[in-house]
Amino acid sequence: MQLGCCMTTLYLHELGGSEVLQMNRNIVIIHPGALGDVLLAVPAMKKLAARFPQHTIVLIARAPVSRLLAECRVIDEWISIESRLGAELFTRFGCLSIALQSRLTRCDMAVAWTEDTDGSLANVLHEFGISQVRIQSPFSPALNARHQRDRFLETVGETSTDSLGNDGLHIPDHLREKGRAYLQDKGVLPNSSLVLVHPGSGSIHKCLTSEKLAGVLQQLEQRERSPVLLEGPADHDAVEGALRLLSKKPPVLRDIDLTLLAGILGHADLYLGHDSGLTHLAALLGVRTVAVFGPTDHHRWAPYGEHLTMVRGASCVCPSWDAVKKCHEKVCLDLSIEKLLTALNLQTTA
Repeated sequence: MQLGCCMTTLYLHELGGSEVLQMNRNIVIIHPGALGDVLLAVPAMKKLAARFPQHTIVLIARAPVSRLLAECRVIDEWISIESRLGAELFTRFGCLSIALQSRLTRCDMAVAWTEDTDGSLANVLHEFGISQVRIQSPFSPALNARHQRDRFLETVGETSTDSLGNDGLHIPDHLREKGRAYLQDKGVLPNSSLVLVHPGSGSIHKCLTSEKLAGVLQQLEQRERSPVLLEGPADHDAVEGALRLLSKKPPVLRDIDLTLLAGILGHADLYLGHDSGLTHLAALLGVRTVAVFGPTDHHRWAPYGEHLTMVRGASCVCPSWDAVKKCHEKVCLDLSIEKLLTALNLQTTA
């Protein structure tokens, strides 16, 4: 890797709007995972920030979650891992931009939650004389902790607590106001009856059937709640499957920016979702959350939060994910509507 041989324009949004050349020392965190994976690492990020209070915390991850964590003051600056700057770290040959070099030359600790089988990432980081470099896949068998959150903490030499404590996300007032304005624009009153429901999860094999979800939505309406569906890029079929079974169709919020979604979640009384990044977000924001788990291991992947209820059917007996995809019974997701309403604290009264 050659240093100082090329320059690139540095866009301020990629560094959280800060000045290009700050003189603070840095802690650089690299996390290429999806939304839920990054949110499970928030406690570890907060531990690092507390350990290095005078340092600038720089996150290199996907843009939407990085922007959200900057808004919530978990990190100070961020670089999109999908941008040219982020990609430079994983290029074995070439040069690093001046912008990236400026962060690494002032870095005292670099943490990368990823594989580095050929050692190329470690070589790049060591070239800058970083005194502490920790590169560890969260899936490594060398880690002892079971829950993914605890595995991130173990990587940086920290341990977890059972309670959410200071590990949650605080929604800034301006995001909460944006969420309120957006809901009102869509004809949704942000009040105590608002229930946000995310029918998808990134995999149909982790989701309730359309019939079961539609049944819950009908019951929410009958109990004078205000259900609103959330639809991301991969959730169209799950949302439409439920809507087709309903005579009264709830509003659908589609493809919302993650920071705006955080503001919207701040006005929800309840959230219902599956094993997904949005469920992790709702729980982390302190929303009363019901997380439906099926074939995935809740001991490893369940969200954490002060107001979280986790529900599932019978234990999954499928030995592999291929078996899960071929399974038609899905006993692990065989939950009655009454059980789901009980989890939502909306059970039928005698």
